[in-house]
Amino acid sequence: MKHAIIETGGKQYRVAEGDVIFVEKLDVEAGEAVKFDRVLAIIDDEGSVFGKPMVDGATVSANVVKNGKSKKIRVYKMKPKKGYRRTQGHRQPYTKVQIESINA
Repeated sequence: MKHAIIETGGKQYRVAEGDVIFVEKLDVEAGEAVKFDRVLAIIDDEGSVFGKPMVDGATVSANVVKNGKSKKIRVYKMKPKKGYRRTQGHRQPYTKVQIESINA
């Protein structure tokens, strides 16, 4: 089984072929292909290759399944004894991608 560690949106993900992951929103429409070229490591049955900081020439190909927003979270601020209360909602946008191939 071949795995790769990629970086996108300031976060790192360990992915394998066929995985479906949720990443920070990308400017790509659903159904289009996307390539992740910031590959930090390739892990295979024969061994591992770690980049310094990136693996040269390695890419991960994926298809965008959909773009959406996650569930709403409530942000509540309060200062006791002062009558200050604020409620705010937030929905983080995401992109759902399916990993097609790991090219090393």
